[in-house]
Amino acid sequence: MAAITRPYVPLKAGASGRKEEIMPRYVVERTFEGGLEIPTDPNGFNAVMGVVGNNAKEQVTWVQSFVSADKTKTYCIYDGPSPEAIRRAAELNSLPVDVISEVRVLDPYFYIGASS
Repeated sequence: MAAITRPYVPLKAGASGRKEEIMPRYVVERTFEGGLEIPTDPNGFNAVMGVVGNNAKEQVTWVQSFVSADKTKTYCIYDGPSPEAIRRAAELNSLPVDVISEVRVLDPYFYIGASS
């Protein structure tokens, strides 16, 4: 199997002069009427690696997914150049898309010590 690499990510100079990534992050909500089942065997591996490979064609990186207890909803985190690229990648993978929302990180631990 060919190595899968992260797609090109544009960079900008940060305040420290270091290069920082500026690829937007998105949450994609999906509904799977019959539930989502990905086997934990070579077939499942091949399926998810196929998704990763197709995503790369659109410069999209699948970061992480959360699956509802009944397996009918997923909330997937992606980095990508635009919502349109996320949608094109989903089409390549025959995956449904309900909602695409651009998001930012809110880290509660960032605020520790701020009240002092």
